[in-house]
Amino acid sequence: MHADVDIPTEVQRALTGFLDIQQERLAEIGPELAEQVQAARDATSGGKRLRPSFCYWGFRAAGGDPARPILKAAASLEMLHVSALVHDDVMDSSDVRRGAPAAHKRFEALQRARSEASGVGGDPVGFGIGAAILLGDLCLIWADEMLHTSGFDAAALARASKFFDAVRVEVTAGQYLDLVAQASGEADMDRALRVLRYKSATYTVERPLHIGAALGGAGQHLIDSLSAYGLPVGEAFQLRDDLLGVFGDPAVTGKPAGDDLREGKRTVLVAYAVEHASEVQLTEFDRLFGRPDLDDDEIQLLREILQDSRAVRACEDLITERTEDALEALDRAPLADDAAHKALSDLAIAATARTL
Repeated sequence: MHADVDIPTEVQRALTGFLDIQQERLAEIGPELAEQVQAARDATSGGKRLRPSFCYWGFRAAGGDPARPILKAAASLEMLHVSALVHDDVMDSSDVRRGAPAAHKRFEALQRARSEASGVGGDPVGFGIGAAILLGDLCLIWADEMLHTSGFDAAALARASKFFDAVRVEVTAGQYLDLVAQASGEADMDRALRVLRYKSATYTVERPLHIGAALGGAGQHLIDSLSAYGLPVGEAFQLRDDLLGVFGDPAVTGKPAGDDLREGKRTVLVAYAVEHASEVQLTEFDRLFGRPDLDDDEIQLLREILQDSRAVRACEDLITERTEDALEALDRAPLADDAAHKALSDLAIAATARTL
């Protein structure tokens, strides 16, 4: 990403090395656990590495020495991310993640193959869901272990743990808000904005920055300045994600087109459309939205309602406003490293103007 460090490569190296250790540990319990480790390996391969990148540059912004093991610590956020994705896919009944079967579908297929080969065995669907929940739990535990065995001293880890604890609570709380929103069957703008903040913005940008900065010894002024930059970037990131969930190219996003419409995700995009659609549009929207069997024509009709109600334009405007707010806050931030300003500016654009 930047000339002085290859963040994705170093993060991958840290994740691979950590999982090599876990594989040896779990092999002592039983060979069956190899399936969990391999699923974790596959789930932690690739991806945008945004959270470790924000963590790294938060560290540099605080004057942290890049020779320290910051990328080992930052990799813990990728493990946390995988935990959240695995659980999220179970709750949303999503079949695909990054162009491959979601974890619960992967385990379901494994169990079905075993059952067919032996002629005996339990319910593959139930097995897949249970195994995926356990994988998500393992990754959550491993995220904590990765941070605390990264090589930082106890004082630095104590500073960072406050924020690491906060992000785990916030992303879980945000996920519950999301479940409540979907179960309510109502498009509530206030709730959609709270989901946006706690399920994504704090977890994707603000807290990774805080964790890195805390490991680098940041004071409260820098922490606050990074929030002023990180929260609007995180919100713009999720707004872009919501647009891609409806209009993105499956070949690029790795998820089927219109999945968010089939799942009935009550996003800011949807909340705006419900508030501003005509009565005729709203009737049609309510008839189709959240139906898992939507065909391509019905998805296209929902897309047209989102566009005609100006919900898409409103989200694009919010993305632009949030990104501008973030860049202005970055200009005011007391960064200890000039390279951090350029990197964080580039990351803000990469996170909000993406196609996947």
